Amino acid sequence: MNDYTNRDRTNEGQPCTPNSSINCTVTSCAYHCQDAQRCGLNSIQVGTHEANPTQDQCTDCQSFKKNW
Repeated sequence: MNDYTNRDRTNEGQPCTPNSSINCTVTSCAYHCQDAQRCGLNSIQVGTHEANPTQDQCTDCQSFKKNW
């Protein structure tokens, strides 16, 4: 039985352990702990898609993985 709607799960259905150091509101990410608004990863990679970033919109969480 697969429970794809369990909001306290992340990482492809595994239990989510919220990382209190990483706040997150991206609910479409597989690592997002829905009920805690935290990331379930131990660390994340932040990068940029700009040659010379000047605004926060120029940065990205490169650890993002689309949830199913």
